[in-house]
Amino acid sequence: MTEPLVLSSISNGVATLTLNRPDKLNALTPGMFAELEGHLTTHAADPDVRCLVLTGAGRSFCAGHDLGALTETEDPNHLRHAAAVIDQLENLPYPTIAKIRGHCMTGGLELALGCDLLVAAQSAQFADTHGKWGLAPVWGMSVRLPERVGRSKAKELSFTSKRIDGRTADEIGLVDHCATDDRLDLAVEELAAQILANSAGTNRIYKALFAHHTGTDRAQALEFERVLPFGMPDDLASRLGHNTDKA
Repeated sequence: MTEPLVLSSISNGVATLTLNRPDKLNALTPGMFAELEGHLTTHAADPDVRCLVLTGAGRSFCAGHDLGALTETEDPNHLRHAAAVIDQLENLPYPTIAKIRGHCMTGGLELALGCDLLVAAQSAQFADTHGKWGLAPVWGMSVRLPERVGRSKAKELSFTSKRIDGRTADEIGLVDHCATDDRLDLAVEELAAQILANSAGTNRIYKALFAHHTGTDRAQALEFERVLPFGMPDDLASRLGHNTDKA
């Protein structure tokens, strides 16, 4: 029986998707994106899921494109499909976390950037190597990387294909948290627990508001928020009954 290319599990409100080609450093293939799409669709509709963690099996998050299958991975239909799956990840209705150890390169970095929060081990390695291989970004690098680190720093990373470790990625804002290698799992667990401690309804509304505000005029965004376009959180009553802390 063929091993799944993406493993899926759910525990206490947290869905975990694990890229599962550890012998290839989880290099991306069309089959991986097809399985990832299926899991994302299932989890998006699951009311019990309140947070998602994306990670990689073995010693790396993702080394990027599978260059051994470059003809297949550069097919225009696959490129569009892969980009759409990363958009799907970005647009999940609840917070998402990329847990990164080892390699997070090029296509793997584009995939990680589809998550809301990035948590890296100190020894993790990040790079945009499109220029090294004579490739062009089509999965969102030219948009999401500048959003993360600023336009100038994104240009430096993309023009040079330089590698940076988890500490440097934290310093420039590419990741949100950097943990020692032995505490990476715990750091992600603690972050997910903090997310789950909040209102799931509020988090869904924030996700929708943040998505709406991207590219929207500031004044329009402020007014949009004030009219409560998504209503109040659907778990408001239950939280008021159980939370006695002041805001």
